[in-house]
Amino acid sequence: MSDSTQKAPFGWPVRVYWEDTDAGGVVYHASYLRFMERARSEWLRAIGIDQLRFKQSTGLAFMVRDMQIDFLRPALLDDELTVTVEVKERRAASILFAQTIVREGGGSLVRARVRVACVDIRRMQPAPIPGDLFPAPAA
Repeated sequence: MSDSTQKAPFGWPVRVYWEDTDAGGVVYHASYLRFMERARSEWLRAIGIDQLRFKQSTGLAFMVRDMQIDFLRPALLDDELTVTVEVKERRAASILFAQTIVREGGGSLVRARVRVACVDIRRMQPAPIPGDLFPAPAA
């Protein structure tokens, strides 16, 4: 089922630090994954979901199931980036996100599609996303 709750993608600012780069000052590929994870976490926080409280009260957590990523251009030391999060599809036990990383004034650097599964932590098995977790789509 498609999602129409978001009019514009959620954006989260990131500045590139030394720890994010290789010896040449170019962002190391794994750093982009951390940037996207943080943006998804902040998206959840922005819509009122505390992940720790959710896990403690339900025994559920969200985990990346699948990711397709296109590295278009590199980010560099001290760049100011924006990481976007947009829900593309919701299923009973997963959410598909489109994410981009853009340099302020410089266009897209990374595009990704990320499927996140809701998982029962004790069994490490997929579990339905509670129906009341996300706001209802706007009419």
